[in-house]
Amino acid sequence: MKTFKKTFIINAEPSDVYAALTNPFTIELWSGYPAVMSAEPGSEFSLWEGDITGKNLEFVPDNKVVQEWYFGEQPEKSIVTISIQPFRQDSQVTVEHTNIPDDDFEEIAEGWREYYIGAIIRFFNPNF
Repeated sequence: MKTFKKTFIINAEPSDVYAALTNPFTIELWSGYPAVMSAEPGSEFSLWEGDITGKNLEFVPDNKVVQEWYFGEQPEKSIVTISIQPFRQDSQVTVEHTNIPDDDFEEIAEGWREYYIGAIIRFFNPNF
């Protein structure tokens, strides 16, 4: 099992980044796919037509999202903690994803960098 941890700078207020992580309508705008998401602890979520599924564990508005991501029948839970802090006029976003199966690590790491947080960065910084 491996852990992915990376800090990103996003050109947006913490409240906007939080909305991009928790509001299903905003998620659809940056991901291009309908999302099942609720900021209610214990609710299940589904992104990218079920490619990512799990359970929402904790929310601190404008500051933190904690989720369990499902990877089949593994004994240890795969936990994602996304922390959001103000950083100058931007937001500093740290993603820590624990207990990633070894065989899935490279794909998950690329997904975070390019398709998840990378898509949010592009959403707030469009290239016109």
